[in-house]
Amino acid sequence: MSEKPLSRRRFCKRVGAVLSAAALSPATVLAKAEPFRLRYVTASCLYGELPLAEIFPEVRKAGSEAIDLWPRPHGNQREQMDEIGHEKFAALLRQHKTRLGIMTRYDLGPFKLQSEMWVLKTLGGRMLVTGGSGPKNLVGPDLKSAVKKFAEAMQPHIAAAEDAGVVIAIENHGNNLIDSPDSLKWLVEFATSKHLGVALAPYHLPDNAETVAGVIRALGERLVHFYGWQHGMGCTTKLPKEQELLQMPGRGELDFVPILKALKEINYSGWTSIFMHPVPRGIPILPTASEVTAEVNRARNYLDGCLQKV
Repeated sequence: MSEKPLSRRRFCKRVGAVLSAAALSPATVLAKAEPFRLRYVTASCLYGELPLAEIFPEVRKAGSEAIDLWPRPHGNQREQMDEIGHEKFAALLRQHKTRLGIMTRYDLGPFKLQSEMWVLKTLGGRMLVTGGSGPKNLVGPDLKSAVKKFAEAMQPHIAAAEDAGVVIAIENHGNNLIDSPDSLKWLVEFATSKHLGVALAPYHLPDNAETVAGVIRALGERLVHFYGWQHGMGCTTKLPKEQELLQMPGRGELDFVPILKALKEINYSGWTSIFMHPVPRGIPILPTASEVTAEVNRARNYLDGCLQKV
């Protein structure tokens, strides 16, 4: 004879019995959920114009899940992908047990990404990073109006991203329409699709941890990419290497603990890119691939240590 259907009361009693037998309460089960952590992606431009075959082995060594492919003038790995062919590129990814996550295309701008979306999708990637477009140095109502016009102009491109199953991430790049906390807030207010989000670079915000943390909380789930990158002494003038490296987490003065606390509060699930720009662009941040990876790991250890304090 088949067993009678369980009533809600009987079901709850059975679940409680199972939990008791395992010496677990529901609260304990929840407490055993995986702790918050950062998920890393490696920006190819950190390695200058080194060949893909030399960079791919470093991705896992740097604690990353995926690679962010950059074109000239910052690197040339996007061009290398076309030169070797997309099938060979995919084979290299498989060989080194990594994947394509992001393609950064500031060179194309936000209105010329559609063909790149399908290249990205075909190769298993999911995000295109670029900058905004529009008038600069605006504030108040003028800025809000310009951001609204930009969001409206992006609608066909957002729809194309949705069709391709990818995300467009707009970085708060300096000297740009979308570069301030207000512009970021209005961007996600006017462009409501989750196929457009923000790639947040603390380098381009005031060098204040609480300011950065406030932006993170305001963006919430619309924050889709985060750069572990601070201003230090800047990246536009040639400096001694020890000063140039102050852009890296744990070297400059920016305290990342409040920033990581904010990321944890919003349960940030996107990638984090440990990042800096060398001068001139297109060279590795340090002379060899192994030295670059060691510096990335030093910064990653610092960030992971910050997480233990939040």
